[in-house]
Amino acid sequence: MEKLTVRRLACSDCKAADIPGVMERNGVVYNRISCVNWGEAYPYLPSVEFAIAHTSDRLLLHYRVEEQSVRAVARHDNENIWEDSCVEFFISPVEDGTYYNVECNCAGHLLVGGGRVNPDRVRSELSVMGAIDRWASLGSTPFDTIEGKTHWEVALVIPVSTFFMHDVARLDGRVMRANFYKCGDKLPVPHFVSWAPIVTDRPNFHCPEFFGEVVME
Repeated sequence: MEKLTVRRLACSDCKAADIPGVMERNGVVYNRISCVNWGEAYPYLPSVEFAIAHTSDRLLLHYRVEEQSVRAVARHDNENIWEDSCVEFFISPVEDGTYYNVECNCAGHLLVGGGRVNPDRVRSELSVMGAIDRWASLGSTPFDTIEGKTHWEVALVIPVSTFFMHDVARLDGRVMRANFYKCGDKLPVPHFVSWAPIVTDRPNFHCPEFFGEVVME
């Protein structure tokens, strides 16, 4: 099982746009998303890495991506984010069979869901997504597919209120299960890569049995 320790940082009023600098100043390690789980059908591996930290009541997450084309068609939160150039964070904060998916395209638009494995999942209220501060290096204006190698970044400040099915007051000392992904279902070269490996016949990120261990300092 993949394991990751999430450092606690003193960042009382951290904004998403500040996160790249915060990670650099504190020497937070970046982790590769490089498991090509369905290589025969989807062999493409973009360059993707993430850094994660917390401030007791918020998760700080920064992705850095380089891929051969980009797409950000979704115009609002709660649309089909996974069809765009998309990074995803799935997490089980409590060992009760439920987990949350936080999906963000390269323009900073989000989708958040919660529950057990499909079909028992629900999308969060827009107010839950609205409480997640986000920054995208490509800006927030939607755009159709752009061919050519592109580097982009997104950063998120995810409050514990994102876990809308649970009462998670503080993150300190918790041991959780999670996985981190990069996908793009409607890109010219679709791909589905993960941090922790997944063993299924076809692409499927909704597999909490393959989540890695995430330990909060």
